[in-house]
Amino acid sequence: MVYLSIMRYRTREEEAERVFRKRGGTLRTSQAIAEGIHPRSLYSLRTKGRIVPLSRGLYRLADLPDVGNPDLAVVAARVPSAAICLISSLSFHRITTQVPHSVDVALPRGTKAPRLDFPPLRIFRISRGIFEAGIETHDVDGIAVRVYSPARSIVDCFKFRNRIGIDIAVEALRLSQRRRVCTIAEILEYAKLLRMHRVMLPYLEAIQ
Repeated sequence: MVYLSIMRYRTREEEAERVFRKRGGTLRTSQAIAEGIHPRSLYSLRTKGRIVPLSRGLYRLADLPDVGNPDLAVVAARVPSAAICLISSLSFHRITTQVPHSVDVALPRGTKAPRLDFPPLRIFRISRGIFEAGIETHDVDGIAVRVYSPARSIVDCFKFRNRIGIDIAVEALRLSQRRRVCTIAEILEYAKLLRMHRVMLPYLEAIQ
């Protein structure tokens, strides 16, 4: 009987690992339970080192390659309604020389602020009518991460220039053209949508 119990336990753990792999290798505790993984199996896998915590309540298979953008992956998994923005999205698109010390995330106005132990977040509230504009979904180590496009990110930097600094916004604009990640026409489209056209026009004319 003891042997049968041990075998059943191992089978449950193996099935739990299969569920992790099927879902890209990373699951929140609530997702794992919803997929039929018993909490005891989850905690046993963690104790044995077969899954590792990325953040509280977020686990990843230990035998997978290291996460390339762990902070973005954690935020996307824990706060799926958020969009990576400003300096964090500039860094993702490689159009800044800044090194993010926190993850910049956009949330619709009126949304409750998330609670994360790590990484630190810097939250920007965006009007619901324009929140979804420019959001791209990228696969980051098996996790779908919502990131604003390069053009939208640049315009947001001008919009929030008093919080992040106009020099960062101007640098991103110049790098975007040098590295050809977006066009002036795309930037103008978002500038008009966010009512930043007049503010940005002198900078756009200067780089043409």
